[in-house]
Amino acid sequence: MDNTDMKQIQWFPGHMAKTRRLIASNLSLVDAVVEIVDARSPLSSRNPEMDHMTKNKPRLVLLNKSDLADERTTQQWINYFRRNDSEALAVDCKSGKGLKSILPTLKNTVLKELMDKRERNGMKGAAVRLMIVGIPNVGKSSLINKLAGSKRAKVEDKPGVTRTKQWVKLDNNTELLDMPGVLWPKFEDQSVAVRLAFTGAISDDILDIETLAMKLLSYLAENYPNSLTERYKIELSEEDTGLDLLEKVGKKRGMMISGGEINTERAAITVLDEFRSGKLGRITLEAPPQKEQ
Repeated sequence: MDNTDMKQIQWFPGHMAKTRRLIASNLSLVDAVVEIVDARSPLSSRNPEMDHMTKNKPRLVLLNKSDLADERTTQQWINYFRRNDSEALAVDCKSGKGLKSILPTLKNTVLKELMDKRERNGMKGAAVRLMIVGIPNVGKSSLINKLAGSKRAKVEDKPGVTRTKQWVKLDNNTELLDMPGVLWPKFEDQSVAVRLAFTGAISDDILDIETLAMKLLSYLAENYPNSLTERYKIELSEEDTGLDLLEKVGKKRGMMISGGEINTERAAITVLDEFRSGKLGRITLEAPPQKEQ
C-alpha cells in the first residue's frame, strides 16, 4: 500500500461503546450470531473484539457485497472462516444473491445440534433467535429487510445509522435481533482503518479524501492494474506515485481548473465512488493470512 502520509484514523462514536454492552447483555437471548463482513475486506471489517464479545455462540459469517469482490479470493475467505470454526457464505444483500441459503445453513449446519436436541425434546417448532452484528455500513439493515420482505430496519448509506437494538420477526420460527454497528476504540493497524475508509465504512468527512484516493490507486496499480487501464484509459508506470495516478485520472477525465491545474479533489471523489459502486471491477483489498491458507 502506498506510503503517502495520512493522519491517524480514530473513529469511535459514543454509541458504539453502548453497542458492546448491548451485545454482552443480550447474548443469552439468542441461539446463534450472524456476523456480516465486507467481502472486499473480510478481516478488516470484522471487529477484533467480536470473538470475545460473542463468546462461544455458534456463528455464521456472511461475506456481503460479494458481487463487488474478487470471486476467487472470496472463496479463499470462505475456506478460511470454515477452518476457523465459523460457517461462511458469500451474499449480496442488495440483490438478494445467496440469501436463500442463510436460514437453511443456520438450521441444518450451524445449529444442527440444537435443532436435533429440540426435536428429541418435542420442541421442534420453537423459534430460532439470531443476533445480527457487524461494523457500520456493512449491510445489516439491507439483509434484514430482504429476509423480512419489507422495510423493517432503517437503511441509509451512512456509517452508524442503526443506533438501538431491534427485534424483527421473519416467521413463526425465526427472529432476528439487529444490533447497532460497532467498531473498536483504536485502530492498532492503520492499514485496517484505510481499508475501511476505502469501502466507506468510515465517514469520508474525517479523512483527507485525496490522500485516500492516492492510496487506493497505488493498491490497484499493484494488484489490479487492468481495472485502472480499462476504466480510465491511462498508461501505468512502475514509477507512478499515488499522486501521479490521481493526476492521470483527472487529466484523462478532463477535470481541470483555471490555469490548467488538475482538480485532484474531484478526481479523488470519482475514483472512490467508482470503486465503491463496482465500476472498477471486482476487487478485494486483502487475502486470508498466509499461514491459514
